[in-house]
Amino acid sequence: MKKFLIKTARRLGYLVAGLVLFLLLYAGGAWLCSRIAVNADARTKGPDELSIYIRTNGVHTDIVTPVHNEIMDWRPLARFEDTESKDTTFTYASFGWGDKGFFLQTPQWSDLKFSVAFKAAFHLSSSAMHVTFYHQMHTGAQCHEIRISKAEYRKLVRFIKASFDYDSLGHAINIVTHNDGYGTDDAFYEAAGAYDLFHTCNTWANNALKACDQKACLWTLLDKGIFYQYR
Repeated sequence: MKKFLIKTARRLGYLVAGLVLFLLLYAGGAWLCSRIAVNADARTKGPDELSIYIRTNGVHTDIVTPVHNEIMDWRPLARFEDTESKDTTFTYASFGWGDKGFFLQTPQWSDLKFSVAFKAAFHLSSSAMHVTFYHQMHTGAQCHEIRISKAEYRKLVRFIKASFDYDSLGHAINIVTHNDGYGTDDAFYEAAGAYDLFHTCNTWANNALKACDQKACLWTLLDKGIFYQYR
């Protein structure tokens, strides 16, 4: 019995040590990769033709684009009628990708359930696109303007469109909600891909910037990494 207890304690110790080591490597790697820039000279390339924005609520980064221009009209995909307000005068659309459970079941951090966090961390849940519409954009600590070329914007459009899931008719699939914890100008859609420890909502936004040849982190889990590159 004594040998069994010693062996069990040793195995438990190895497990705890391994977990601590993983967390240290995970956190350290995330911090280091968020400090390494890709496309650092992006603004020296190509014409300066239109504005997009990166916007954070302090946790989650969104990519903001014009609702429509000569390159892309988002209205048939992200539909005004899917919002509670039904307002048709918006000029900007904010796109964010993430875990569906986090979006729909966790309007406040105090609402977070262990089951939601566990499924999200280990690639066991589905994902959603969160679209918020705005009339104006106000830059500041939580919202940064990025000037890009039309060619770069086309790349961004392709990336965002590929992040939605579609029905058999090619329409984005609206997720009906009562906007608990959100405003009247929000809509949710089924999305492609799955959230996990290594691919978060901010990883998606960072990849969106990479896709259109803008300055970004090598890899990031947090909004802080993206905004560090635009400090």
